[in-house]
Amino acid sequence: MFETSLNTSLDESFARVSGDLKPGLILLADHARNTLPVDYGTLGLPPQQFERHIAYDIGVEAVTRGLAERLGCPALMATFSRLLIDPNRGADDPTLIMRVSDGAIVPGNARIDEAERDRRIARFHRPYHAAIAAEIDLAMGKGVDPVLVSIHSFTPYWKGVARPWHAGVLWDEDHRFAGYLLEALRAKDDLCIGDNEPYSGALEGDTLYTHGTRRGLRHGLIEIRQDLIAQQSGVDEWISRLAPILEAFMKGGS
Repeated sequence: MFETSLNTSLDESFARVSGDLKPGLILLADHARNTLPVDYGTLGLPPQQFERHIAYDIGVEAVTRGLAERLGCPALMATFSRLLIDPNRGADDPTLIMRVSDGAIVPGNARIDEAERDRRIARFHRPYHAAIAAEIDLAMGKGVDPVLVSIHSFTPYWKGVARPWHAGVLWDEDHRFAGYLLEALRAKDDLCIGDNEPYSGALEGDTLYTHGTRRGLRHGLIEIRQDLIAQQSGVDEWISRLAPILEAFMKGGS
């Protein structure tokens, strides 16, 4: 449903939704799109691979934009596929550029050297993170310590095993915001909400570690199961579910 252009000039490595920083909420979407710049072709992959989770987090751009519009807060989203370079990894992470992803060999990544790795970091990875840092600096310059909320989605099955969670809340060292999210989501609609499931939030060098943990800011990552937001009706449902939870947290000054 949520198709994006496979090839583009990619003048910017990120998209920004404007919003009011005073309430203190910044939304992030690391894997919002499956887009590649035209000079990278398809990285040697057939186009259908770009409809899979290996290329982007299905439904996340629509959820993030919808939340930003509903709450009036800013959002920053990476505009390049994670197959090109993963913005949710540190620059020295061995999984920053994947040669094989969930069984798919990525020919365009198979033999990249350090120079090409550095080019991708400079062109895509670094500007995205610089934009996040600048947004945080702007908020703090207004006397606001923002809460960072990163939106992701996960597959219903992994290696043939069903994942029971409707959503998960990921966190590392700082439980201030994540604990609130867990409690609020578990109180609604008989949802199965994972605590650091289906992944652990303890990933040194990822987006929230870089901009949240290192800067002492409250933060949390929300993972939504992809089949629940693959259609607009599901996107709308999750926007309506998450918006009042986030709004209540900000109004409460928790």
